[in-house]
Amino acid sequence: MARNLALFDLDNTLLLGDSDYSWGEFLVREGLVDAQDYFEKNRAFHEDYKAGQLDMNAFFAFSLQPLIDHGVTTLQALRPKFMETVVKPMIAPGAAALLDAHAADTRVIITATSSFITQPIAEHFGVDLLIATDPEIVDGCATGRIAGTPCYQAGKITKLQDWLASSAQAFEQSWFYSDSINDLPLLEWSDHPHAVHPDDRLRAIAEARNWPILSLETA
Repeated sequence: MARNLALFDLDNTLLLGDSDYSWGEFLVREGLVDAQDYFEKNRAFHEDYKAGQLDMNAFFAFSLQPLIDHGVTTLQALRPKFMETVVKPMIAPGAAALLDAHAADTRVIITATSSFITQPIAEHFGVDLLIATDPEIVDGCATGRIAGTPCYQAGKITKLQDWLASSAQAFEQSWFYSDSINDLPLLEWSDHPHAVHPDDRLRAIAEARNWPILSLETA
């Protein structure tokens, strides 16, 4: 029997904040990167993302540099602390109920953020699959490059369709929940697009097209 597909953006959707940006701030607090230089560059890339103008290759070269400098194993050991002190307080109060509403569906978090950061977050939410931007790892070391297609803008559709082509499952209908104008291609692709805490441009489109607009700020 065919199931339905429920897709969820992560940052500023299931989370009331940005895990990628917060990871950078976390690394600053842990003393692993130069505070002023990293903060300024992190903020500039974040603004580019919000404007829909992020150069993903340039951003990943920057954001993965700590993996190169300190090693994958060292930063993996910090992820539990990041989850407890940063991510869990950012979880939207209504996220669990939304995920529960799709308990009978195949639930997928699909995010532009690195899978290195988001893997433990997806595991915490208990979804069936994480589709994210994957860092290239060679012989256990990060290269600073992206492996395959960046999971960003139309790249989310590419990554999703690659998975669908390799999956034996058939899906009748799809839902997608996102906050960002960057996700307009996948929202238009889905059968049931929902705007969650939308930015101004996405809100205008959602209102014009009568898409549901949700807030997960309360349980």
